[in-house]
Amino acid sequence: MNVSGASVKICAILVMVPMSCASIHAGAHTGENTGAGATVHWVAYSTSRLQNRPDSAVIRDVRSALWRAPRLDASGIRVRARLGVVTLTGWVPERRQIALAGNTARSVRGVRSVTNQLILRNSR
Repeated sequence: MNVSGASVKICAILVMVPMSCASIHAGAHTGENTGAGATVHWVAYSTSRLQNRPDSAVIRDVRSALWRAPRLDASGIRVRARLGVVTLTGWVPERRQIALAGNTARSVRGVRSVTNQLILRNSR
């Protein structure tokens, strides 16, 4: 094989790889079978904040945002994160603070999604 023939084959491969990825990505959105014998499930993430940040930094920033949020008692809230997915557990003294805490956590850079497991507990 001559040099130009090898170049054409390499270019063809480089063009096909992104096209293959695009078809897999499209199948993932619809939950279709990708042809490889497996179904890909699509998970919705906010694409505006898809920065790769260490979980420790995300946890620190979410805690800080919760403490700064007006009209939110964050003393009973625990924060965990894994790959940008934040889980809020614990309690708040008023029902409206559950949604406020979730929205506050979602606003932090690097948070991909929030699982809000906060419960209402009246303060003593």
